[in-house]
Amino acid sequence: MRLGIRTAISALVLTSIVVSAVGVHLLWWRTAHQVSQTLASTINDQIVSAVGDELQSITGEARSSRIALRTLLAGQVIDINDVRKRQLVLVSQLRSQTTISWVAFAAPDGSFSAGHKRGGNGIETIEITVPDRKLRTDRYELAGSDLVLKESRVEDTTYSVTDQEWFREVVQSGDDNWTTLTSHPNGDRPAAVFSAPIDVDGKRAGVLAIIIELTRVSNFLSQLTVGKSAGAFILTRDGAPIAVPDSDADELTPLKLEHPLFPIAVDAIRNASAYSPGEGEPFHTKVTRDGKPYQAVLTPISFPGWSLVTVVPESEFLGPVQMTIRNLLIGLAVLIVFAGLLSAWLAQRLIAAPLIKVVNEIRHVERFDLDKVQRHPSRLTEIENLSGAIGDMAQGLAAFRKYIPADLVKRLISDGNGARLGGAIRPMSVMFIDLAGFTGMSERLGDRIIPLLSRYFDGVSAQIQHHNGTIDKFIGDAVMAFWGAPAPNPDHAVDCCRAALACRRAMEAAGLVDDRGEPVRIRIGINSGDMLVGNIGSEVRLNYTVIGDAVNIASRLEGTNKAYGSTIIIGPETRRLAGDSIVVRELDRLAVYGRAGGLQIYELLGMAGGLEGKPDWAVSYEAGLAAFRARDFKAAVAAFETVLQTRDDVASSAMIERCRQQLDNPAGEDWDGTTVARTK
Repeated sequence: MRLGIRTAISALVLTSIVVSAVGVHLLWWRTAHQVSQTLASTINDQIVSAVGDELQSITGEARSSRIALRTLLAGQVIDINDVRKRQLVLVSQLRSQTTISWVAFAAPDGSFSAGHKRGGNGIETIEITVPDRKLRTDRYELAGSDLVLKESRVEDTTYSVTDQEWFREVVQSGDDNWTTLTSHPNGDRPAAVFSAPIDVDGKRAGVLAIIIELTRVSNFLSQLTVGKSAGAFILTRDGAPIAVPDSDADELTPLKLEHPLFPIAVDAIRNASAYSPGEGEPFHTKVTRDGKPYQAVLTPISFPGWSLVTVVPESEFLGPVQMTIRNLLIGLAVLIVFAGLLSAWLAQRLIAAPLIKVVNEIRHVERFDLDKVQRHPSRLTEIENLSGAIGDMAQGLAAFRKYIPADLVKRLISDGNGARLGGAIRPMSVMFIDLAGFTGMSERLGDRIIPLLSRYFDGVSAQIQHHNGTIDKFIGDAVMAFWGAPAPNPDHAVDCCRAALACRRAMEAAGLVDDRGEPVRIRIGINSGDMLVGNIGSEVRLNYTVIGDAVNIASRLEGTNKAYGSTIIIGPETRRLAGDSIVVRELDRLAVYGRAGGLQIYELLGMAGGLEGKPDWAVSYEAGLAAFRARDFKAAVAAFETVLQTRDDVASSAMIERCRQQLDNPAGEDWDGTTVARTK
């Protein structure tokens, strides 16, 4: 059953009143859910920042200690074999860094020296000697700012530092390494260790270890203010505790897992099947326990496999919010009823009648009866504007319905021309741009290439249009654009060169990278000359484009960049027309693919106002090119090698190879130095 617009508007207004009660409830639920997530995210962001700063402080102190101790030991400021001095250095470094639990040195023979904090008021030194496997422990307590020896003992030990992963990893790789450990000479406690090699006179003297027992992190978590009753935990992916808030935990007091929210944090990370710490993104989840809902946020942190789990009871912040939202929505529902009644009356008088007329005009457009379209005045600006827009659309379609490219249609509408076959020969410039390595990139990325292409097209299109260019078409990854039409442009060569440089800068600024992390590069070919420009095609489908030999040469020059390692190559006519406005280096005399005669090709380096003359390396290259054409190949090689001393230049390397070929196999008298392109 079909309804008229008057009936439909009245029915919709009345229906909105009927469903307002349902809408109030749904809106309240959605708002409450969003508020809970927003507050949980805010709390989580604060905690992540605090934990990140603490971990950064820990790693910073570890690296600072590594630098200080390596300087003393590797630089032989102290004798590395002097046990007493070595222990004094380790203890002094341990006392200067608040977050570090151990500072240790292990020699390749298995001997071990360390300083170890005992909570907040004590330090012990540990020495393991080989081969007798004796462990000596000296325990000290702080008396003011001094350490007083309280106990010494010597005992047998089975602890072997050479069996420890942190020791073996550094010995094998020779690089600094972060890892975790549990086993210590005086017992088992979870910890993170930063180990680094110590070399003296080019020989491995041992391994330095900076160890942070994880009870220190648990103590830090207990000091965080996480709402009124929320909690923050550091867990592994399977829910094993790394750090749980415990104000008593230190090197002497083991970690207690009595926090009431700890089981909820474990459930959250174990049940989050879609969460991956390796992706680096926070994951929001909801956990219900004993009938009470909790918001949990799982955030990967800098240590591999560790996640920060923040648990916030919804009742902590939703109680007052729910009451406020409920009162607000009740008032809103009353307002909706009143507004609905008023809008139903106004709709009848102001909307329905003129809108029906506009709909009839749209029917004319649908049938392409464009001559029947009329404009209708209305008291509502929007409806009158809509009627005017439909009239303008009909007028435009009447003249340009044969054109497909939207930007060209807009331009031709503003010019007031019709869509007719035909064209004219004009002096113009044309540019071809494509992505280097696009074929392989598209095969590897598949449909994931689309966002990259979109950003690439956006960047170059904006620069082309900004510099008075007309985009002809997109062909795969290629962009074809021209200057000098539809509107004549006597500076078409200069504008084209300026646009090419702007496209290169835009791509560099965009920072696009491929799937291998390599920067995405573009290649540009430019040529100028007389071209046929106009409406080419059939009565059914037209294309406003340019064709001609100069266009084909520009397409070949774009691909020629691959052989010379360049980004922008221009033809001789572009060089002539641009004159002193641009800075170039002559690359070669090239017979492009499909043409017998050679032409001079140039690499566009910049605009004259942006460079302080031609670079020295470009001058050297052109000197080498002149010597090459004069058959003075040794002088040419010397000039090209001068370029290579300044920069990595593919063109110079290629010319050196050609010079050497001529030295080995001289060409005949008809040789003129022209390079013949074998491929497009």
